[in-house]
Amino acid sequence: MGKATATTKTPLFCQSKLLCFSVLYLFTTLFLAFYHQVSPNNCLFRSSPFDPIQSPLFRYPPSYGEHKYATTTHRHSCSSPVFFSGYGKVAEEIHNLCKNSSAFLPALKYLQVKGDSFGGNLSFQERISYFNHTNNDINVPCGFLKEFPVSDSDRIAMESCNGVVVASAIFNDHDKIRQPIGLGSKTLEIACFFMFIDDITLQGLYFHKVIPQNSPDYKIGVWRIIKVFSEKLYENPAMNGVIPKYLVHRLFPNSKFSIWIDAKLQLMIDPLLLIHSLVVSEDADMAISQHPYYIHTMEEAMATARWRKWSDIDGLTRQMESYCGKGLQPWTQDKLPYTTDVPDSALILRKHGLGNNLFSCLLFNELEGFNPRDQLGFAFVRDKMNPKLKLNLFEVEVLEKIAVEYRHNLRKFGDTMVGSVGPKWAKRASQGHLFLNESKCQNYLLTMWG
Repeated sequence: MGKATATTKTPLFCQSKLLCFSVLYLFTTLFLAFYHQVSPNNCLFRSSPFDPIQSPLFRYPPSYGEHKYATTTHRHSCSSPVFFSGYGKVAEEIHNLCKNSSAFLPALKYLQVKGDSFGGNLSFQERISYFNHTNNDINVPCGFLKEFPVSDSDRIAMESCNGVVVASAIFNDHDKIRQPIGLGSKTLEIACFFMFIDDITLQGLYFHKVIPQNSPDYKIGVWRIIKVFSEKLYENPAMNGVIPKYLVHRLFPNSKFSIWIDAKLQLMIDPLLLIHSLVVSEDADMAISQHPYYIHTMEEAMATARWRKWSDIDGLTRQMESYCGKGLQPWTQDKLPYTTDVPDSALILRKHGLGNNLFSCLLFNELEGFNPRDQLGFAFVRDKMNPKLKLNLFEVEVLEKIAVEYRHNLRKFGDTMVGSVGPKWAKRASQGHLFLNESKCQNYLLTMWG
């Protein structure tokens, strides 16, 4: 009898190469589909600065609804429209820059007098007289002619912020407080986060038990909450919000960089990465997004009237007529490297040097003089000021990648849910057109429309 030999039997499904590859393909596809579903950035095998590296910073009570009213503008994709350097290198570079005060000189000098209003209610001629700032010995009006009404402990905390400040504001309970996502391990050592609110917003936080009523200092996640006694400032809550938005360099006099973020946005990228890529690497005084629809100031003015973003149409007309009379022109290629006259000012990144500080002061004065719609005075101040502002106008796709947008809180009037559309005390114009036939802006409109 012959000697028995051992044989290894091949699994049946591997005896057919086609069947074997089909099974392998099936399991690979199922694995990749599962990975794509659970991946924070929906990308395959990618280490990304967009990925959060910390646990949730704050857990809100269910009734607060911090994720209500999300819009669909944020796009998940595996390609970034903006380049980010490595986090460790960026954190070290920003930290070193913040210690080097000479990099932010010369310092702008401010008008120090007492006034009946926070900004002084300067006339149009008085305001534009400061646009040509060739003599740095001139003191520029920049708010604070009345004291900014916050507690002493909050004021000390603001003055102690000597690196990057991230600031936001909610007045009239208009938005939710949302936590930034994706903060690096060293960011809270270099950056500080401040949220300015009024009493109406504070009562809403009490109601939802987001903060206790017996605490002398308020903290919600990364945000230090600053209660502003806004009745001592402006009647219009939007104008009170303009103060931390454009005078952040004065509220935080020892900070070197800042990020303003409207409370309707949730920051998705570490602020140090943003400052480095959009301001430092671009050698810019300020970085701000282009508007998704408009490039001409007059387009924004017409939209403001049409959608009742500001209800005083006569006041809008006077503002545009004043700017046209002093040489405001529509955007053309002659204005390059400025690629638009209308920004999306929901996110503003700044270096606190002379260029940014001067622009911010001049624009704040325009907002007090006319209305808090900051996109209307933006190009006028930028084009007329001297020295020129070094401005990085980044593309809309960048803003969509680095922040998620939410709608404002909705309020119920009767049977209808509506948002705030303008000051109820503003006077409506007697006619529906923004400009009269005999207008200083006729040349502007003819150039804009070709």
